Order: sequence, then C-alpha cells, then structure tokens
Amino acid sequence: VQLVESGGGLVQPGGSLRLSCAASGFAFSSYRMSWYRQAPGKERELVARITSAGDSTNYADSVKGRFTIFRDNAKNTVYLQMNSLKVEDTAVYYCNVLRYVDYWGKGTLVTVSS
Repeated sequence: VQLVESGGGLVQPGGSLRLSCAASGFAFSSYRMSWYRQAPGKERELVARITSAGDSTNYADSVKGRFTIFRDNAKNTVYLQMNSLKVEDTAVYYCNVLRYVDYWGKGTLVTVSS
C-alpha cells in the first residue's frame, strides 16, 4: 500500500487549496478513505472521510461547510478541497486507509498565514 499526498503549501487566511492523495497497491475503489491532520503540539485528528463509492462523506465540525472530500476511483485518487482557510487549519495533512491495519502517507504541510 502506498499513499502519496500533494498540494500543500503556504496560503493566506481566506484562501483555498486542494490536496490530492494518489493511492496504489490495493483495490482503491473498495475502501473508505480519510484525511487526517496534525497541528504542532497537537494530536492527529480526523478531518474528513468518504465511502468507497463516494456516496457518503462526513467531516469534523471545525471544517464543515469549508472543506470537501471527493474521490476519483478511475484515478485511484482522493482529494480534499479546502476553502475559507483559517490560521488554525495549519497542520500536516495525511491520507489514510484502513486495510486490516492503518496505512498513512508521509503527509503534506499546509500553512495558513498572512
């Protein structure tokens, strides 16, 4: 299993970013996918989750209405569209799949700062 995140960077408050997670080594379309984040000095937390078919999603309260998770099973990729970013969204964002055990990517850093 390999998960490779991309799309992080520095953005001003109120801005947008789209993160991507390219997956390989397993039947991507059969698994629920998740995005987590870990801010400095804090525990890793669930941000968003999407079912294998992409027909159901759920979000942390802190990002509801601002973030959207979606997937393209033909491309083995899951995305996180982040709008109206806040300073408190600054974190390393990780892609995750639970396939017998948890698998994680190396993460991509999102910094929201003026």
